[in-house]
Amino acid sequence: MTGAERAAQAADYARVGFGRELAPGARPALVLVDPARAYIDPECPLYAGVEDNVAAMRVLLGHARAAGVPVVVTEVRLRADGADAGVFFRKAGSLKAFCAGSPFAEVIDGLAPNPDELLLTKKYPSAFFGTTLHSYLTALGVDTVLIGGLSTSGCVRATTLDAMQYGFVPIVVEEAVGDRDAAINAANLFDIQQKMAEVWPLDRAAAYLATISGR
Repeated sequence: MTGAERAAQAADYARVGFGRELAPGARPALVLVDPARAYIDPECPLYAGVEDNVAAMRVLLGHARAAGVPVVVTEVRLRADGADAGVFFRKAGSLKAFCAGSPFAEVIDGLAPNPDELLLTKKYPSAFFGTTLHSYLTALGVDTVLIGGLSTSGCVRATTLDAMQYGFVPIVVEEAVGDRDAAINAANLFDIQQKMAEVWPLDRAAAYLATISGR
């Protein structure tokens, strides 16, 4: 899709009321969704060529730590037979990369949580489904969730949707998410921006975090 076509599409969505701006709050957290080795290791069928996005995740994580905001990193860990992921495992056979004994489930170097941060294990796309993430963020008084991770059309989108549904303002950081197909990535970011969240460039997210660290 050309830039002019995307602009026309955005204008059409705006005409019917989509894409209204969400103002971020003063108590953000960062959630990095499934920064797994699977997506950057060419030996894995899930390899997605997202090395640049991973580099942006590291930068975003650095800004979040400098601001002193809560950090959550999610991982997918499944039984060897995948039974704990139910229909999801039956539909997406590539989830074998996250079964017990697979090295591809490991968190990418430089993105693992510190001891005072939360590593959250999940079985399904959303970081909120079947986990304590909602109660954890609520207990910390979080009102805004910055989101990076992999992949945009899957676990990032599902997590963003649930963040919105639980009442957090979701902000997806554009460079810090990625997908195996650029067109799918762009289409999902457009739809996320129109219906459930803000999509910010990395420099805007960094500037926002800088204002938080000064409080």
